[in-house]
Amino acid sequence: MRISKPLGNLKREVRSRSKLPGFLVLLIASLAAIQFSIHPAATQQPVTVKVFMNAPETVLWQPFIKEFEAKNPDINLEAVAGPTDTNLIEDLYTSAFLLGDSPYDLVYMDIVWVPKFAAAGWLRPLSERVTEAELSDFLAGDLNGGRYRGELYRIPTRSDAGMLYYRKDLLKQAGYPPPETFAELIKISQDLQQQGLADWGYLWQGKQYEGLPAMFTEILAGFGGFWVDPQTLEVGLDQPQAVQAVEFLRSTIENRLSPPGVTTYAEEETRRLFQNGKAVFLRNWPYVYSLASETTIAGKYAIKPMVHASGQRSGACQGGWGLGIAKSSKHPEAAWRVIEFFSSAETQKKYSLANGYAPSRKSLYNDPELVAKYNHFPQLLEVIENSVLRPPIAQYAQASDILQRYLSAALTARMTPQQAMKAAANETRLLLPKRDEG
Repeated sequence: MRISKPLGNLKREVRSRSKLPGFLVLLIASLAAIQFSIHPAATQQPVTVKVFMNAPETVLWQPFIKEFEAKNPDINLEAVAGPTDTNLIEDLYTSAFLLGDSPYDLVYMDIVWVPKFAAAGWLRPLSERVTEAELSDFLAGDLNGGRYRGELYRIPTRSDAGMLYYRKDLLKQAGYPPPETFAELIKISQDLQQQGLADWGYLWQGKQYEGLPAMFTEILAGFGGFWVDPQTLEVGLDQPQAVQAVEFLRSTIENRLSPPGVTTYAEEETRRLFQNGKAVFLRNWPYVYSLASETTIAGKYAIKPMVHASGQRSGACQGGWGLGIAKSSKHPEAAWRVIEFFSSAETQKKYSLANGYAPSRKSLYNDPELVAKYNHFPQLLEVIENSVLRPPIAQYAQASDILQRYLSAALTARMTPQQAMKAAANETRLLLPKRDEG
């Protein structure tokens, strides 16, 4: 039976076949009518929207991609797997944009990439697509990290912030409340080490990589200092507060509160030491909480905002990931629908329940189902709401490299804190444009 003939011919053919059963005649006529009632758009192939990210996260995204495509059958969402190294992902995005015809519609961005990508003209502005009321549930630090010169370029899909982990059982045993200041952290660390309750007092990330300036941003804020003012482009690395921040970190090594090898440690090295019961305090990110709950210190630790100098305030380095739309995308409307889905409260809740990541929406930190699984979420919200951004400047990658080099030199005693911070400040000033140059 053919149903590709014009409708009039089919009707005449049906009438001529008087021997056909009546129900079959009606069926043929109905199929013919259906063929011509289908809207042309429904016969089109789905558009493909591509996004590039590290390979492990493409695996985590798969169930949500299937859910998105089921709800949006006109869109194929393709997550292209890349290396696990964040810097390599950034470099590959940059190379794709520089070639002028990026294959990616969506840009899955670390918070520190936004100024560079936006300043280069590689992203579409998003402010006109969403109202301030719709943005009000997002964490302020996450949202501000997606802006450049007042324009919104990135919608946050998951958050991150540095915090202080501490062994609540050891502090209780020694009669100490959790520390609020650097001085209290030092005193408690030394006392518990002397009592033989822990090998090390304080663990942090001292390796020369992006985690070093992220960690230092918190110590710097805790002393009341700053790195680069994004409005004036003033550099504060050679100010007394910055030198004090470096001196504090160096003193933890010299006084053996921190292991000598801390200058080679990233997140994972410090996490393993802490969860093996070797230290009292750890600076790290939210992901550690769930992993440590499966070790011998389960139930024996807690989190709080980072310590600070007396009279100053705590600062948590704002991290996190979000989605923007590539300027070169041929499917910006479809890409926006992907952003709406992955940034929604419903999807973020499911993603957090499945993978333990911190959501970027404030309301989810007190969601009963999430709190039942992650009872530290209310405390985590307190940490993230006291966040500080690394400088949102277009030259951030170069500024970070400068700070990494000189911090490493100071922490390994190749330069004094004063020498290192003066040199870092001078190089950073040479990097930045003059104020009248914009």
